[in-house]
Amino acid sequence: MADGVRLRPSAGRPTRAQALERDRQLLDTALDLFFEHGFERTSIEAITAAVGMAKRTIYARYGDKRSLLRAALTRAIEEWRLPSARLVELEGDDLEASLLAIGRRLLANILRPEGLRLLQLTNAEARRMPGLGPFTSQLGTEETLAFLRDLFARRIAGIAPEDADAAAMAFLQLVVGGPANMAALGYALDPEAVDQQTVYNVGLFLNGVLAHPSA
Repeated sequence: MADGVRLRPSAGRPTRAQALERDRQLLDTALDLFFEHGFERTSIEAITAAVGMAKRTIYARYGDKRSLLRAALTRAIEEWRLPSARLVELEGDDLEASLLAIGRRLLANILRPEGLRLLQLTNAEARRMPGLGPFTSQLGTEETLAFLRDLFARRIAGIAPEDADAAAMAFLQLVVGGPANMAALGYALDPEAVDQQTVYNVGLFLNGVLAHPSA
């Protein structure tokens, strides 16, 4: 403010909120096109045409198409993934019941259209971009794995730290990974059958962990 007059953005220059919204539209549109046509068949020209943005603006922000894909995936994963606070709410006195509730919540999230789309896009492009799978997996699971490691360290007497790490990964792979990968491949999953398998897998996991020499 100068001499009591509020300064306004110059004509034609977007506000910060407008710039952020335009960037969100760019990343959402790019992700839609990458999913629909594949990375190789989606050009920067197609993205700029769909979003109404100059090519030089995209290159200035992201450098190249691969960086744009990573940025679009990062934004989508951050919006999709479950905060650990939502999982903390599911922990109760009974460990098996807690793990079942957590497994069901994680499964419901990955089986949402947004979750399956992220999994399908990553799987389709990971062979051409070897670092893409680990990149998206870390973004999507790091917070959940940290929560599970802490849960197992607190609730399973005598478990070693390295075994808590292994148990967290095993839980995700056994309880969540199987149905998620089948759904991503196009299998029509029966919700009741999935839930029955989840109950079985949680019991199998917990019995295996408790029988491990370090527990």
